[in-house]
Amino acid sequence: MQSTTKTSPWAAALLKPALLKPALWASLTKLSPNVQRRNPVMFVVYVGSILTTLLWVYALQMPNSADAPNAGFILGVTVWLWFTVLFANFAEALAEGRSKAQAASLRGLKTSSWAKKLHEHPSTNMHLAKWLPEPATNLRKGDVVLVSAGDMVPLDGEVIEGVASVDESAITGESAPVVRESGGDFSAVTGGTTVLSDWLVVRISVNPGESFLDRMISMVEGAKRQKTPNEIALTILLVALTIVFLVVTVTLLPFSAFSVDAAQAGSVVSMTALVALLVCLIPTTIGGLLSAVGVAGMSRMMQANVIATSGRAVEAAGDVDVLLLDKTGTITHGNRQASAFLPAPGVSLARLSACALQASLADETPEGRSIVTLAQKNGQTATADAGTVVIPFTAQTRMSGADVPGVEGSLQTIRSLRKGAVDAVRQHVMQQGGHWPTEVARHADEVARRGSTPLAVCEGSKVLGIVELKDVVKSGIKQRFVELRRMGIKTVMITGDNKLTAAAIAAEAGVDDFLAEATPEDKLRLIRQYQSDGHLVAMTGDGTNDAPALAQADVAVAMNSGTQAAKEAGNMVDLDSNPTKLLEVVETGKALLMTRGSLTTFSIANDVAKYFAIIPAIFVSTYPQLGALNVMALNSPSSAILSAVIFNALIIIFLIPLALKGVRYQAIGAAALLRRNLAIYGLGGLLVPFIGIKAIDLLLTVTGLV
Repeated sequence: MQSTTKTSPWAAALLKPALLKPALWASLTKLSPNVQRRNPVMFVVYVGSILTTLLWVYALQMPNSADAPNAGFILGVTVWLWFTVLFANFAEALAEGRSKAQAASLRGLKTSSWAKKLHEHPSTNMHLAKWLPEPATNLRKGDVVLVSAGDMVPLDGEVIEGVASVDESAITGESAPVVRESGGDFSAVTGGTTVLSDWLVVRISVNPGESFLDRMISMVEGAKRQKTPNEIALTILLVALTIVFLVVTVTLLPFSAFSVDAAQAGSVVSMTALVALLVCLIPTTIGGLLSAVGVAGMSRMMQANVIATSGRAVEAAGDVDVLLLDKTGTITHGNRQASAFLPAPGVSLARLSACALQASLADETPEGRSIVTLAQKNGQTATADAGTVVIPFTAQTRMSGADVPGVEGSLQTIRSLRKGAVDAVRQHVMQQGGHWPTEVARHADEVARRGSTPLAVCEGSKVLGIVELKDVVKSGIKQRFVELRRMGIKTVMITGDNKLTAAAIAAEAGVDDFLAEATPEDKLRLIRQYQSDGHLVAMTGDGTNDAPALAQADVAVAMNSGTQAAKEAGNMVDLDSNPTKLLEVVETGKALLMTRGSLTTFSIANDVAKYFAIIPAIFVSTYPQLGALNVMALNSPSSAILSAVIFNALIIIFLIPLALKGVRYQAIGAAALLRRNLAIYGLGGLLVPFIGIKAIDLLLTVTGLV
């Protein structure tokens, strides 16, 4: 635990003058009836505040007499009713202020720039094209621009030619540059980023004002936002409770008058006391904080570098019960590493290592580099001989290698070394008239069962053996899946690997299910199947081939490094392009739902203490027996009512940090979470008001204010 002498980062963030001053001013501007009527619970408090203000003005006009209303008491109640409204306004304004500050920082990234726009397109060589300067604001969707080293990308687009290193730190906050190139899933570039090296030819994919940065700003500013379905349901419940208490309170006035006439004792309950009773009994705590909780949920996503298109997406994340995760980069590190050489019968380990090394010398992929490293560990050394012809990998052959010149006796020979997918190398060997040993086939199957990838190596028509490439499961990921299982969430791994490899990785990682050899159609079909069974599904993706599934998923987190199609299909964008962020998104969504539920529990539970404070106070003069309910031994009816009203207002302020920070989610199961929250917020909501109201009563009595 950190030293208590240091200010909490959250507390420091809340106390920033840049946030506090606008929030204080907004608290006053939100007193407009048009704003207040959007929150039915607080609107009742608002109307009650106006009513008691009028009663106070009326009391000031009354002559001093024993029957005259107590203007001081009415003023005290009125002031704290207005504070209740203002505190609720402040909570909402503070949450909105954080979002506005984020939007302002994003808007600061927008700078006017010039672009080199294509005006004449040659049919042969793009280098002969004619590029003319053009203000970025004049660009339109479909225009083609050249972005060289040091230039800023003017608007979002797709790379159609070139490869370059791009600085995206202004958007993502990550200092490490990324590579963008034409084709594939890393062709999207974002307006406002800077090319560090080489050049890119970019086709603009949006019009000015529609860029990713513009959408980010509008998403953040939109945190004032539409209510989510759960929030609407909760609002309906709160309105129903408010109506019930309003009806009960209204009937107390004639009941009090009847009781006074019947008992010939006491006095009729005052309108001020009834308004105070109504405000204290309706769920003002959650009513005042409900909007702030929702806005803060989107803000917390933004702090995690995830842009949510709406509060609905954040809330849906809390209800997700099926997670679809890519294997590569999410469950595994993604860069497969050579871990073992498995020679064919009659082939030495040294020969297999040496041939695999020579076939991989020109292979700059992580897999190729790892084969070289493993061979060198086995004592092999080699350099690219003059005359060596490199055979690059292609999707058609699924092999790579080299044709190495050699000498046998006095004859010049060419050694044809190949490595690649087992079935591709087997077909190549058969076409050369070679034989495929059963021992090699057995090695390949064993490697696949272990969750690794087998690569076959051959020289001409002779099979030399298998190289095992191991895709390493990320440390700690299995524990995360255990936590998700405790949440009641099913995890499904999606991979293009064969079923044997997929099954082995799934078992090692601890996922509940897997989809092997997945195509875009398979992903879409799987999501629809889960949804038809009543599940809410979340998934991540970055490629154009992921777009259909992202559009279908209930929560779809697109990677910022991915294609424009993927980002448009998702309802969240992860600026860090970290596929495992989906786990944090789900936890944030659940924390949002828990925060709202915890504050609702606390709000309803703390009504009990107010019953014991106000009910005896307003009826004890008529029914002295009700004095037994004054368990807090409050000093007087006036101090009891005023203490309850003051506590009702102050508790909103004390709970603002919790509403904005959120209740921390723990994967301990729904039943355990329910018991925990009932113990903390139910029991706490029951006991804290007794302590608070009594303390305020003592303070009022000591200071002589009542």
